[in-house]
Amino acid sequence: MVAAPMTGQGKTTVATGLMAALRDAGHVVSGHKVGPDYIDPGYHALATGRPGRNLDPHLVGEGRVAPLLLHGARGADVAVAEGVMGLHDGRIGTDGFASSAHVAALTRTPVVLVVDVSRMSRSVGALVAGMAAYDPAVEVVGVILNKAGSERNVAEIVRATHLPVLGVVHRSEEIASPSRHLGLVPASERAESARVVERLGEHVARQVDLDALLDVARAAPALEAPPWDPVRALGAPSTAPSAMNSRPRVAVAGGRAFTFRYTETEELLTAAGCEVVGFDPLDDIALPAGTRGIYLGGGFPEVYAGRLAANRGLLAELRDAVRAGVPTVAECAGLLYLAESLDGEPMAGAVPARARMSERLTLRYPEAVSPGDTLLTRAGERVTGHEFHRTRVTPGASASAPAWSVDGTPEGFASPTLHASYLHVHWAGHPRLAARFAHAVHASVLNGQSA
Repeated sequence: MVAAPMTGQGKTTVATGLMAALRDAGHVVSGHKVGPDYIDPGYHALATGRPGRNLDPHLVGEGRVAPLLLHGARGADVAVAEGVMGLHDGRIGTDGFASSAHVAALTRTPVVLVVDVSRMSRSVGALVAGMAAYDPAVEVVGVILNKAGSERNVAEIVRATHLPVLGVVHRSEEIASPSRHLGLVPASERAESARVVERLGEHVARQVDLDALLDVARAAPALEAPPWDPVRALGAPSTAPSAMNSRPRVAVAGGRAFTFRYTETEELLTAAGCEVVGFDPLDDIALPAGTRGIYLGGGFPEVYAGRLAANRGLLAELRDAVRAGVPTVAECAGLLYLAESLDGEPMAGAVPARARMSERLTLRYPEAVSPGDTLLTRAGERVTGHEFHRTRVTPGASASAPAWSVDGTPEGFASPTLHASYLHVHWAGHPRLAARFAHAVHASVLNGQSA
């Protein structure tokens, strides 16, 4: 695990560069991210050539973290997990639950600390010693010095640090990643993304001891948990038989405006007998032919509101599909896309609400309760999720059928065929949601519902 004492130390830069460097050296690499973040796994996917995946005890439960790691790393030579925030920073008020340290302990993963040393010298030794000693369940095995300056200062830091220094990464403007209002610019949005990751790999390969890091990884103890499996996760078959035993199509939004979704969501839908087909709301003028279900994940639709609005034919088809009862799930960006308008630009109008950018960032890690029976839930059921957005929807929920109750406040819009809200839910942690959605998609074939 590549972790750090605090945010802003360069974890993403070093972790992504390390994945790329190991791949360039001939290894099959699996990339993972602690926490709910969607953006970093996009860079990990570019670096490894495999799907980026998340490890989050809040979203999936402690017992699924190691199985999901093993599932994602199946067939790989080495797994690299990027931490979140500071090593021991987790959900507030829970003594570090869902922190990088928590995940490292659950998966028995050795930790390498990335420390920005641009404004420190001997104090790095004290900082690292404290991080290593703080929790005996977490094995901190080495340090990578980031944004290093003069050789004299590096030598002073190395003398003061009693853990192995596995790399010294010097400052480089060429590999700085740009920022956006929610964090890093998604990998899919940058024309130079592949080249940036390639440069990261070259930069890290020159300045980090890859052989020493591989020795650290090899020393990690074996995990006894069985790898997560989407078929087993779904349990007994719960989908209605489709006509002619076909695999009904679920249209999944992608492209630059819809980059946020967990890989396991598509794996669960596939295991439940659906055919997952991507479409790009910026460029495609229609839903995929034969669409029987629609999944609209997260992303940055506010950045592309004008272009989304200009694709009127697709918006009209989407509105008609939702109104006709085609099973539809929309999370965050999907909710905005289904709204009547976004920053004044007309959207699908399938949900009676308007959305606008806000100065306030909503960032929370809640438990949500289902107020009633919906496409995905049954009354009283609880799920864990996260919200991360700078928009506001008015009204914030259906007066008669909200999707969730979060901290006692209704949120989102729901019906027997629609579930739309700001809340992101990792379906690997709540596979019954995937099963119910798939069941509705299969049933729509028998009922003749199609977009």
